[in-house]
Amino acid sequence: MTPPPDGDRRTPQQPTRARWLGRVWAVPTGRFGICVVVGIILVALIAWIWTPFDPQQVNVQDRWLPPSWPHLLGTDGAGRDILSLVMAGAGTTLWVAAGSAVVATVLGIALASLGALTTRWVRESVAVLIDILVAFPWGGSLWVVIWSVGIGFGVNIARVTRPELRRVLHSDFVLAGTAAGLSPTQNLWRHLLPNVAPVFIVQLSWAMAVAVLAEAGLSYLGFGAPVTEPSWGVLLQDLQDYLTVYPLAVLWPGLAITVTVLGLNLLGDGIREASDPTLVSRTGAARASRTHMPEVVS
Repeated sequence: MTPPPDGDRRTPQQPTRARWLGRVWAVPTGRFGICVVVGIILVALIAWIWTPFDPQQVNVQDRWLPPSWPHLLGTDGAGRDILSLVMAGAGTTLWVAAGSAVVATVLGIALASLGALTTRWVRESVAVLIDILVAFPWGGSLWVVIWSVGIGFGVNIARVTRPELRRVLHSDFVLAGTAAGLSPTQNLWRHLLPNVAPVFIVQLSWAMAVAVLAEAGLSYLGFGAPVTEPSWGVLLQDLQDYLTVYPLAVLWPGLAITVTVLGLNLLGDGIREASDPTLVSRTGAARASRTHMPEVVS
């Protein structure tokens, strides 16, 4: 049997991206998380070019309308369409979550790499500097939320990923790459990071969920998005005084926050379950035991 050409060789332990996504989709939590994330992205993209009404248009004649046509989710105390506000707020939420993810990714990879490939005093000095930046009061805005959550979870991602990087660093294929002349940077990008990517992605999904909560909470308190910016937290702040009178108006932004955070958390759980061989085998054994019909012995 002739061996396959070099271009067709694949390591069995490294499945393709399509197979990996298929594993995540096969997990119920992963399937729910993917649907939620894709739905939020679609809503944000649609709201960027179209909403049923102008989210900031005030119409005092339409104050506190119940859900009906054409205001499918009703209106608030200023006559603004709640559906348009929720759709526009999805863009703000997506911007904060994606921005925090980018900051956490860059910082987490940098700190984890320093921790795995450099001496102890270098990584501890950098960690102390990051802790000082996190503790420093920077004021209140969307950028503050992005940087605060990104830096905080970047440090956390580095702490979780660094032991995995050091474990992979002593693997045979990494030592073989070093013997073949690969530099530490080449080994990092070719061997180390791809093997710790599942752990990294799980932490990143949880960071995005915290970013959504942080943006909503700080905007609710008046330290996040400005009042002129469509935000689920700002909308909750505007509607909180009317909770007992118009509860449906408060329901929609709160439900959007809950579903988004739940979807991101369950997506992280689904990725962890799909990437961990022990969890995959345990899940398969549980399914087999449920479908197995015992024989009747007469």
